[in-house]
Amino acid sequence: MSSEEKVRSRAAAGSVGTVQILGVPVRLHFTFILLLVFLLFIGIGGKQSGAMTALYILGLFASVLLHELGHTLAARHYGIRTTEIVMYPIGGVSRPERPPVAREELPIALAGPLVNLLIACVLAGLVASQQGFVALERLMEPTDANLAERLALGNLMLFLFNLLPAYPMDGGRILRSLLALRMPQDRATRIAASAGQWLAILMGLAGLLWGNFILMFVALFVYLGAFQEGALARGRQFTAGYPVRAAMMTDFRTVEHGQTIRDAGNLLLTTSQHDFPVVHGTSVVGLLTRAALVRAMLNEGPDGYVAGAMDRDFIKLKPDTPLTEALPQISTPGACALVMDDDGKLLGILTSEKLSEFLLLRQAAEAQHRIHPA
Repeated sequence: MSSEEKVRSRAAAGSVGTVQILGVPVRLHFTFILLLVFLLFIGIGGKQSGAMTALYILGLFASVLLHELGHTLAARHYGIRTTEIVMYPIGGVSRPERPPVAREELPIALAGPLVNLLIACVLAGLVASQQGFVALERLMEPTDANLAERLALGNLMLFLFNLLPAYPMDGGRILRSLLALRMPQDRATRIAASAGQWLAILMGLAGLLWGNFILMFVALFVYLGAFQEGALARGRQFTAGYPVRAAMMTDFRTVEHGQTIRDAGNLLLTTSQHDFPVVHGTSVVGLLTRAALVRAMLNEGPDGYVAGAMDRDFIKLKPDTPLTEALPQISTPGACALVMDDDGKLLGILTSEKLSEFLLLRQAAEAQHRIHPA
């Protein structure tokens, strides 16, 4: 696997476990596991057995996973590889290796909900052929006998919910793709993300008024997802046309792989630097982040060696790489990349903090230009 592929395959923060399906890593976010446990806890009892409750939850999980695999196969049709699928409480998230253009995003976004609609139709058809249609009010009370009907209804709800025209739902992606046919994609993304945030606020208020904590929980994730995507869109706007070298830090210190954690800790205290390239002679062999340093101090003690604590699979960037391409890798808090030339010579460090400072200065410069145009 190349270094670029390693970067793309890094697990999303907070995700646990990895299962390969159709060549794509599928991971569970820890909050998704908590939601499954919560649903299992509140579902046990009444007229539904514990086994059928677990089967129902697994059926919904499979439906969400098939939804994401629908996106994956549609993206693969356009030559876009999916780097991972992460299961969140509001559903799964497929991460493509590159953002689809407007004409590609529309069918890719539609593929997931259509999978749920197909599942709902197949299950409803099977039930109708065997026992006829069941009144909706009979589905309000879970029983072992109405499992298939409730899975069909659940898939229908997934279909409708995902078509809401607000990011990060598929409906928001559809909205963005349609808007992007008539305006720049970043502006279309900001509009769809703004719609997502307003929808999340309304969902949160409704959950608060009705005492529905699950709805409030979903609203929180929708808001955070929309906010993050809006921030990325603004970041792409202000980094367009600039290379990585424009934002990288060039005044930095390095540590030798044979130095101790105590030595690295002293550098952390006496400099403003948080992440240190690890070198062996003239070669860069790793990256020691502040989190890794503190973890090594706790586990190995100050006499442990940097070589045992450093990350050997660090993010590498070229100085002329467009900042818009580096943005997804560096936008998460605490992220760090080493900027190196084709010969492996270390030229600089790009961190999420430096990127934030660059964006802040770009926004200030643009605001100044609007106030005092040349």
